[in-house]
Amino acid sequence: MIIPKNKELNPSQEKEIRSILQEFQCGLQEVAGTTRKIYAILGDERDELMINRIEGLPYIARVDTIQSPYKLMDIKSELSHHVTKIEKVKIKEELLFIAGQCTIDIENPNYFIETAHAVKEAGANVIRGGVWKPRTSPYSYQGQADAIDILLEASAQTGLPANVEVMEEEHVEIALQNKVGMMQIGTRNGLNYSLLRKIGHLSSKQKTLILLKRAMHMGSLNEFISAGEYIVSGGNPNILLCPRGTVPSMDGYRNHPDECITPLLKQKTWAPVIVDPSHSVGKAAYVPHAALAAVAYGADGLVIESHIDPLKGIGDDPKQAITPIILKSLIHDAKALRKHVKFYQGKYISK
Repeated sequence: MIIPKNKELNPSQEKEIRSILQEFQCGLQEVAGTTRKIYAILGDERDELMINRIEGLPYIARVDTIQSPYKLMDIKSELSHHVTKIEKVKIKEELLFIAGQCTIDIENPNYFIETAHAVKEAGANVIRGGVWKPRTSPYSYQGQADAIDILLEASAQTGLPANVEVMEEEHVEIALQNKVGMMQIGTRNGLNYSLLRKIGHLSSKQKTLILLKRAMHMGSLNEFISAGEYIVSGGNPNILLCPRGTVPSMDGYRNHPDECITPLLKQKTWAPVIVDPSHSVGKAAYVPHAALAAVAYGADGLVIESHIDPLKGIGDDPKQAITPIILKSLIHDAKALRKHVKFYQGKYISK
């Protein structure tokens, strides 16, 4: 990790460093943090001569070597000082609440508009709505691009930034053209490395937040964090890691709840952790319990499916969306619980 003395390298300085790195079969990746740019060495950074030559340059403050599978996402990287925020919410300093329907019903747009207003009243910071929907069966409803107009209208009326799932480059470009505040990478694309890197690159200029869900078949936490590394290495450090349940599933739950990995992630990476209890347990009656459990484990926020009349919803809403009335109580209780959790964080005994 190369840290310049000034806020960023000028073009001639960057060219000089790239030339040195190429001699050692390494590359350079620029990442724009909150207050300055840092530069990641791509490749084996252990060569002492290479490090010495770079550190000897008059415009370089220091070079930090991080030998982990994820140099940018590592908790010891310079990005540990990065502040991830959306609108006025500084994530990690306060809880982030993302709420809305699983799927936008273009035949009944008022349901989504009314839901958007209701979740804002309940205390949500971001409105979510499914425009394109990944489905196991090719015959199930896949969503359609027209739904993004409804999402944007709800965002404009409420003033809440929008979160939308993207599944391919065309979706990413549409979302960015419409300046959505947050893009979601679902479980089916959690290991689509070429797409992850492309999303990081395309979104780097707009500083759009990226909510990366843990892939259903993902193994170790290192694999999850490394997936995030693809996005950050593309140039966008505004990433949120989202546990949402994995396989094998448990009888009665949609997936295997995994909110308990939150403190383990926080030991390895600086990235905020936003838990999705709706897809984890898959039943509205269980969502409040799973959500509060996630906060108790130290989550920095929640993404929750909510609908003003769940039984009239489409997609997963009839079975796992909670009403805005329940959401309001849940947000209140989550904030209260967060105060207790903060007391215990940082007070662990290492003996």
